[in-house]
Amino acid sequence: MAVREFDLIIFGASGFTGKYVVREALKFLSAPGPLRSLALAGRSPSKLAAALQWAAAPSPPPPLALIPADASDPDSLRALCRRTCLVLDCVGPFRLYGEPVVAACVEAGTDYLDISGEPEFMERMEAKYHEQAEKAGSLVVSACGFDSVPAEMGLMFHSRQWVPPAAPNRVEAYLSLESGRRMVGNLGTYESAILGVANVRQLQELRKSRPKRARPMIPGPAPPKGPLVEHNKTLGLWALKLPSADAVVVRRTLALLAENPHGLPGANESDEHAEKRKAYWSTVKPAHFGVKIGTKSILGIFRFMVTGLFIGLFGAFAVGRSLLLKFPEIFSLGWFRKTGPTEEEVRSALFNMWFVGHGYNDINLASQSGKKPDAEVITRVSGPEIGYLTTPITLLQCALIVLSERHNLPKGGVLPPGIVFGPTDLQKRLQDNGISFDVISTRASLH
Repeated sequence: MAVREFDLIIFGASGFTGKYVVREALKFLSAPGPLRSLALAGRSPSKLAAALQWAAAPSPPPPLALIPADASDPDSLRALCRRTCLVLDCVGPFRLYGEPVVAACVEAGTDYLDISGEPEFMERMEAKYHEQAEKAGSLVVSACGFDSVPAEMGLMFHSRQWVPPAAPNRVEAYLSLESGRRMVGNLGTYESAILGVANVRQLQELRKSRPKRARPMIPGPAPPKGPLVEHNKTLGLWALKLPSADAVVVRRTLALLAENPHGLPGANESDEHAEKRKAYWSTVKPAHFGVKIGTKSILGIFRFMVTGLFIGLFGAFAVGRSLLLKFPEIFSLGWFRKTGPTEEEVRSALFNMWFVGHGYNDINLASQSGKKPDAEVITRVSGPEIGYLTTPITLLQCALIVLSERHNLPKGGVLPPGIVFGPTDLQKRLQDNGISFDVISTRASLH
């Protein structure tokens, strides 16, 4: 790539999440490291200036370029992408506003990361742009926020705790959100869920039209479906099955790993890195994976179910969607509101994601008829509030790896974060920035 004016441009920098991404990026702009030049982009330069002032406070704002650009103006996006090595896209819902940014990045040979948690968007971008992105040397990676970096890195951390001949059969992630104050969710997450319901049919048709992916080799039989609501006594949680982007993204990574058991080679990687990459992937064991949302009280599960029911019923038709979007506080029973959370509410929130794995002490016994999983491993990923604190942390650490280790990453293509960042030092970087990975327990015999 020719030398570009900026290392990084944050697009949508004045939005709810965007301004927190700017705040996180400023921590690394003056520090020694790969982020030497940064610009902010969006529809309104005055709003960008206000977001920069907010993000820099109490210090004066640094003199960053503020670039007018609009997802509905392809020329402005092309001009933007030609000026930078990497774009961080914070403008959602991505189904509505994401594709023009991806198209402009691919055309310019610019790398692209976003915070989407929308399966239909991600899979459509892969179907439409993967080959072009490979040729152009543009790395396009969605789901670099809370969706789905903690799930991807958490599952890999978990699977590496199964020491051969032991191997997992299934891993269920239990997401628990906690707060000392009232919990307020990211409005973009709510909007994306509504659009997800609206576009279920398109996603099903897209999947039917795509070639079948390789299936990972998982020891033992497929796990039973299990109840919709479960009381997990070990974790002390009531849990509800969640139609989560995390499970979709993890499956994409595991399918790519089945096709490429040593992972994807770097664009210009050293022999040393190639060996490290192969060694890393040899320790990652595939498993059936699902996600549940957990809460300490059954009343909390009732709230999740009612909100899900509203989105499921009203999201299927246009008038219903407009009502859901107009009155988020009513239909989400107070979990989402148009003004977003206060700083106090953000600071007081945290998440725990428990990975409960069941499998076999000896993989060779898994094929025996009627042999049930006889071992359990529980690990946990935990960190601060998911939408405004953890998402900027994971996005920025992915960005810093792209800027500093581009030669060790795949040349290009539309890829999930796990296959790109798994063999890097992303887990250590997350741990250094307030997201922890812990082994909770291992049990060698369940019977």
